Amino acid sequence: MLQPWLGGSLCRIVERLPIKKETAMTIWFSAPDITAMNKAMENTACSNLGIEVTEVGDDWVKGTMPADPRTFQPIGLVHGGANVLFAETLGSMAANLCLDNSKEYAVGQEINANHLRGVRSGTLTGVAKIVHRGRTSQVWEIRIYNDEEKLSCISRLTMAVIPAR
Repeated sequence: MLQPWLGGSLCRIVERLPIKKETAMTIWFSAPDITAMNKAMENTACSNLGIEVTEVGDDWVKGTMPADPRTFQPIGLVHGGANVLFAETLGSMAANLCLDNSKEYAVGQEINANHLRGVRSGTLTGVAKIVHRGRTSQVWEIRIYNDEEKLSCISRLTMAVIPAR
């Protein structure tokens, strides 16, 4: 692929150089299993609100939550608490994927959310991405979008890493 910032002949020379492609590095302790993640949410607040994990990338977890009466406040908008539950679910799932859960777990320590756009229908899509991964804590940013891919809520979740019992 030609790079617009390179001159014509230099660009052709660069294209012929044997360049080793970077391989993606995953942050997960073991291979994520979306089916198992969704099964773990059965009969919890997550399943009652219709939350599902849909995709996992090298450093992110994506999921959906319906905008329907289960997640609405009385005036017909998605409840801010439902957004927070959705955000914490995605961030917590992601945080624990980074750890050897036979030795340690990540548990929620603090969460905040800015609700930027009301949602009355459709499906919300959330993406949790790592901001900081330390020995005793993790910080995740969760962005929630409406069906038009407009940002509806942004949340930051701090997870404490504790020993398994």
